[in-house]
Amino acid sequence: MSSEHMQIGEVAARTELSLRTIRHYEDTGLVIPSARSQGGFRLYTESDVARLMVIRRMKPLGFTLDEMRALLDATDRLDSAEEPPPGEREELLERIRGFEQATQQRVADLRTQLARAEEFADTLAARLVRRTPTP
Repeated sequence: MSSEHMQIGEVAARTELSLRTIRHYEDTGLVIPSARSQGGFRLYTESDVARLMVIRRMKPLGFTLDEMRALLDATDRLDSAEEPPPGEREELLERIRGFEQATQQRVADLRTQLARAEEFADTLAARLVRRTPTP
């Protein structure tokens, strides 16, 4: 095995994703191992790990697998050695801009939810302080 390739266990540790989740992303076509060992083990590169990290960051924001695929397809096309035609390049950049805007909105929504949760926790803590008998 080349030193630039990692087995799935190392990838799982680095990405904090389970083996099952990584295999699921392979089954759905989001991340395909770059190689296989002679024994048939999945082998991944740094690029594969980076791709999994994009997916890991999108998941808690509620992006679907199809949305993840759309973003990854756009970034793959922009990053390919062959430069896309200008019209296609602008379309791909616009797709990424849309994901950036959606991400910003989802982050704002999560901040609002977190503020409400913290407010609720503070309310409960204050209630407990009021109910605690003094010695």
